[in-house]
Amino acid sequence: MGRDITVNAPFWCDYGYNTTVGDYFFANHNCQILDGGKVTFGDHVFIAPNCIFTTAEHALDADQRNAGLEVALPITVGNNVWFGAGVIVLGGVTIGDNVVVGAGSVVTRSIPSNVIATGVPARVIRQITAADKKRYPMFE
Repeated sequence: MGRDITVNAPFWCDYGYNTTVGDYFFANHNCQILDGGKVTFGDHVFIAPNCIFTTAEHALDADQRNAGLEVALPITVGNNVWFGAGVIVLGGVTIGDNVVVGAGSVVTRSIPSNVIATGVPARVIRQITAADKKRYPMFE
């Protein structure tokens, strides 16, 4: 665990020891990390309320699923990532640096660095550019 970590209650995880967080990590209320597989968060990661990170994957074949076949695929999150409210991230996904994932998105595939991704399933909608610094006039 890095330094300056904030996790607002309630918080749930399966194991805890499979999750690592970098510096300046913030998770708002109702964060769930189902860490049967490794979950890694970089520095300056911000998680809005009601987000789920789940590494569990069950078999598509009914007989295998009924027999209890389950695997856990890792989730890797880079630095400077912001997850909007209600985001779900599935196992096997890598999210690059400087990414914003829009509220309500379901991330089923990896996302490159420096983009905004949103939707169900989440897809890249555009690059984050220098023009985004002018979105909030008080910071010009």
